Amino acid sequence: MAVDGIVQRYEFAKYRSRFSGFISHGEIDSERTAVLKPTTFMNESGRSVGEATRFFKLSVDQIIVIHDDLDLSPGKVRVKAGGGAAGHKGLQSIDSHISKGYWRIRLGVGHPVDSTAVSDFVLSDFTRDDRSWLDKVIPALVEAMPLILRGDGAGFTNKLSLLINPKLEGSSSNAGATAAGDD
Repeated sequence: MAVDGIVQRYEFAKYRSRFSGFISHGEIDSERTAVLKPTTFMNESGRSVGEATRFFKLSVDQIIVIHDDLDLSPGKVRVKAGGGAAGHKGLQSIDSHISKGYWRIRLGVGHPVDSTAVSDFVLSDFTRDDRSWLDKVIPALVEAMPLILRGDGAGFTNKLSLLINPKLEGSSSNAGATAAGDD
C-alpha cells in the first residue's frame, strides 16, 4: 500500500515486471527513485531485492524496505538503518542477499491474540477497523519519503508524527505521537 501510494503521489511510471517483482521509476524531490514490489513468496523477497540492487549497482544504505511489524501496535512506525530481522522471514531473506545496512521502515500491524494464528494474520488483508489508522499513516509515510531518501531518519519520523497528529505541531512534546524514531 505504501509503495502504491508513492507511485501515485509522485507520478511514477507504470509498473513493469522485472527482478521477480513489479518495479516503477520516478523522481522524489529531484532524486531519481525506483520502487520494487517483490512477487516472490515473502520469505524469498531478498532474491528480488538482491537482483535489483545488483542491477542498479546500489549500496546497501541506498535501500529502504517498508515492512509490517507484529511487535508494534497498529499504526506505530519506527525507522532505522540496519538491525536484526527479529524473526521476520522477509527481512532474513533480504539480509542474506544484500546484508543488513539498509533502511527499515517498520509499520506496526499488531499481534493476534492467538500466537498460533500469526501466519494467517500476516497473510490476510487488513480489516475495516484498520482503515482508521491506515488512512492516516500511509499518506503521511508517502509525504515524508523525501526525508528518508536523504537519510534523515529523525526528520522523517518528526514529519510523519506531525502529519498523523497535526495537533502536536507547536507543542513542546510529541510524546503522544504515533510515529517514533530510531530505536
